[in-house]
Amino acid sequence: MVPLEDEVRAVNEAFYRAFRERDAAAMERIWAEEAPVACIHPGLAPQLGREEVMRNWRGLLAHPRAPTLVCSQVRVHVLGTSAYVTCLEGTESQPPRLVATNVFVLEQGRWRMVHHQAGPLAAGAPTPTPTPSEPNDDPYRFN
Repeated sequence: MVPLEDEVRAVNEAFYRAFRERDAAAMERIWAEEAPVACIHPGLAPQLGREEVMRNWRGLLAHPRAPTLVCSQVRVHVLGTSAYVTCLEGTESQPPRLVATNVFVLEQGRWRMVHHQAGPLAAGAPTPTPTPSEPNDDPYRFN
């Protein structure tokens, strides 16, 4: 059996893949259909409800200058039938410039996204970097 953390991590990566590939259909499959959803992009007001969130994603993914983000320093936390992921967002060629939280729920046996929020990292802010010998022991260690 695949650990729950791995299942959530896979859905989180599918979210970023849909974002990079500008695949609106894949993005829609990732988001919950029954649970309430919300999305907060950097500097924008919250979008609430599936219809509004999906309309926003379709517009963003169709834009020719939409960013192609990758996530790093992924940490998965499962809380029963809910889970959240914290990560850093950036492009493949630049260091991360955003910090994000993605929230998931189990819906009809599948992990589905219910919330995404990203915001800017402060300029020059240190980012937690796990040491090879202690990959996940202290998320507040700054190297």
